[in-house]
Amino acid sequence: MPQLGFHGAAGTVTGAMHLVHLGNGGGTVAMDCGLFQGPREAAREWNRSFPVPPAELRSVILSHAHIDHSGNIPGLVRQGFRGRIRATAATCDLAGVMLADSAKIQEEDAAYWNARRAAGPNDRIEPLYTLADARASAPLFDGVEYGRPVAADGCKFTFLDAGHILGSAAVLLEIGGPPPVRLLYTGDLGRFGVPILRDPTEPLPAADYLVTECTYAGQRHDEPAGMKERLVGLIRETSARGGKTIIPAFSVGRTQTLAYYLQQAVGEKLLGPVPIFVDSPLSASVTEVFRRHPECYDAEARAFWREEGDVFGREIIKYITSVDESKALNDRTAPCVIIASSGMCENGRILHHLKHAVEDERNLVIIVGYQAENTLGRRIAERRHELKIFGRMYNRRCRVEVLTGFSAHADSRDFQRLLGPLARGLKAAFVVHGEADQAAAMRKILARAGCPKVNVPAPGDRFDL
Repeated sequence: MPQLGFHGAAGTVTGAMHLVHLGNGGGTVAMDCGLFQGPREAAREWNRSFPVPPAELRSVILSHAHIDHSGNIPGLVRQGFRGRIRATAATCDLAGVMLADSAKIQEEDAAYWNARRAAGPNDRIEPLYTLADARASAPLFDGVEYGRPVAADGCKFTFLDAGHILGSAAVLLEIGGPPPVRLLYTGDLGRFGVPILRDPTEPLPAADYLVTECTYAGQRHDEPAGMKERLVGLIRETSARGGKTIIPAFSVGRTQTLAYYLQQAVGEKLLGPVPIFVDSPLSASVTEVFRRHPECYDAEARAFWREEGDVFGREIIKYITSVDESKALNDRTAPCVIIASSGMCENGRILHHLKHAVEDERNLVIIVGYQAENTLGRRIAERRHELKIFGRMYNRRCRVEVLTGFSAHADSRDFQRLLGPLARGLKAAFVVHGEADQAAAMRKILARAGCPKVNVPAPGDRFDL
């Protein structure tokens, strides 16, 4: 009998990994293989352990390239995995960039610890994985088109557009039969009416079992309509008082949306000639991947691309990659816009820009994405008066605005629209990838829609299918 097992992103929003044990000696397939992000020691211990020996996994079906869903693939390969990694073509290309960057961070983090923090030889650490491990992962990726059923590794799967980031997919998995057991895994679902990407596939196919994320199941975002105008209005106000606009943004998705809106705004004369910088080598590389995959764009973005030749502001936005150019931005006294990662302000170049900006009341910080608990980004979004950056306390005098309309995650209305029609036909649903209050909200959504059984699994739980 097939079984469904849970490892990462069960009871939390990070480290997604769910296992389908095919039964009858068919082996095990993993859905996603994300990096668990949290306190250093707990994260290292979790990321080094897998629920089954990696060499015994038949394959990984990857929903999308965000690090909390893909980031431990090089660790899996380092420990012996040699199966295939199935993903859309855009996800394959994004993952190549993302995993190499993650490996670089792992190596730099270990080197810094060993040189500055290790108490002695026994306290030294090795990187979770290396650039060589990331490169060894690349040949294992297979690109698969949306909507094309593929029979492989003892099951059949079909990718459906999730509308979350470039290449993101929900997965319909068919096991055994006839008739087969039909399992629908949402990955991370996107929203309707957001720029650049197509809307999520609708209707989603009927299934016996559902594994769904619930990141914002109990919340409602601002509508995407009007976000460009709000963004531009805030930049204009800040520039008029001589300030800088600082925007922490995730390298995948959010940065490209901001660039798209700003290019449109300049072309429409909504925004004057204020200098705009994207300060992130990863964002620059990811944007090049976006440029290679216009087949993922919605009709409006494709039309804009055909007319302008570019969607991401090549002519009006300067993409910064060098350290010296990044440092020079902090010496600027005139108004400008700086978009930099990381999106939750936990590391990267954004910390330097915040350090120089938060004590000046002329400046503005715009929060445009999810901010996890205990992150600097969450404290900024909460408008704390004191902020700790690089170990020093700063008095926040700058203005802070939070624009939830930029979120790439489905909210309660989107979940009701996408999952409600499926609920009555399910045998059971499993709620993952969300904090406890959001899991409870998703349980209510599915129960009210007629789902007979809704589970909120913990790591290590297994269920018969």
